[in-house]
Amino acid sequence: MSAPAVGARGPDVDVDVVVVGAGLAGLTAARELVAAGLSVAVLEARDRVGGRMCSEPIGDGEVVDIGAAFLGPTQRRMAALTRSVGVETFPTYDEGESIVSLGSDLSRYSGLIPRINPVVLADAAQAMWRLDSLARSVPLEAPWQAADAERLDAQTFWSWMQSNVASARARALLELAIESVWCVQSSEVSLLHVLFYIHSAGGLESLLGTGGGAQQERFAGGSALVAERVAEELGERVRLGAPVRRIDDRDGAVTVAADGLELRGRRAIVALAPALAVRIQHDPPLPAARDQLGQRMPHGTVTKCFAIYDEPFWRAEGLSGQAISDTGTVSATFDCSPKGGVPGVLLGFVEGRRARELARLGEGERRAAVLEAFARLFGERARRAGGYVEQAWAEEPWTRGCYGGCFPAGGWYGYGHALREPVGRVHWAGTETATVWMGYMDGAVQSGQRAAREVSGALS
Repeated sequence: MSAPAVGARGPDVDVDVVVVGAGLAGLTAARELVAAGLSVAVLEARDRVGGRMCSEPIGDGEVVDIGAAFLGPTQRRMAALTRSVGVETFPTYDEGESIVSLGSDLSRYSGLIPRINPVVLADAAQAMWRLDSLARSVPLEAPWQAADAERLDAQTFWSWMQSNVASARARALLELAIESVWCVQSSEVSLLHVLFYIHSAGGLESLLGTGGGAQQERFAGGSALVAERVAEELGERVRLGAPVRRIDDRDGAVTVAADGLELRGRRAIVALAPALAVRIQHDPPLPAARDQLGQRMPHGTVTKCFAIYDEPFWRAEGLSGQAISDTGTVSATFDCSPKGGVPGVLLGFVEGRRARELARLGEGERRAAVLEAFARLFGERARRAGGYVEQAWAEEPWTRGCYGGCFPAGGWYGYGHALREPVGRVHWAGTETATVWMGYMDGAVQSGQRAAREVSGALS
């Protein structure tokens, strides 16, 4: 794509707004600003749009989503955007029994409740009820203002479990939930952050569920198609291969310097995760609170692994393809076959500590470890995959981890106030700044819409 037109707003600026990042948040912000009649340029470091949304071809016109993949029923902003650009969704395969593996035990179950010791289930259930109850007291706009926020933020989720969950197996189930949502260990995330996320999503079941939950639907043609179609609407306003290195906010305008390009705007929106936003050089320097927030909001670690088969053989065996395991390389699996069911695609999530361990292995060793985990859960046939795709997001240079940034102990209470607060003419977007469905595509859309409103209001 060619560079955006210049000179639209007089001799002193090239465009009204320079947007940094062509992920879902940046594209949404640009789309809203164009609709409001403002001139926009979007600068993206990668050679593609979509950010943490990325689809990989697997042949015969089919793709796997190596980035964000699922859509839940309460993620209404993302659903509306998806419809508006003509992308269809379809239900995640959720028929048959699922598998739970705790320690050496492996069992199949139907519905929402695993077949494990009822005492363990009761312990996990009371903990989930307490978490949902505590989460409702956390203000979505200002978690640091929650009653007892300092105490809640001073402890990790691991330390809370030691005092509130009696059974080691129940703690293992909750540890799996932490890995699945944040891609970290329970010792690495603040209790207040977990509570905010739960409230942001409308409850733990909404976060973790398939039917009725965040994993309910998938995108025909891949989720990245949504970002690509928004970018097509924006046309030459989007410039790829232009990593932003410096932002100067002086003399009544913002100058954004990227590789091979410099643009001057009336405002800028930085639509990057906080940990990446602080890698850009700012002049004048960012306030200490905003800079240190970025230092204290690290990304999780996840590798998405796809094994491809002639058919989804587990369906004939009465299995949904969904499993959770606290043993081995893979923590959770899904049937991610295309809408037509062919080929069969089994997705395995490798998260947190397990992802860091997997990254130390060679390519062949990684594949063998993942297929070994699949074979343990679904039988020997799972070992004989015809194709294999993996994406380690911590290795991706313009992402450096997924699914998003999360606060360790002390982060929200000490620095949360700086998360969305503009700095001069620079505004912030990105799913980490969302108040609803933070960390998800829906949160990215919300953040882009909010940043566009801020900028439109400031320029009017």
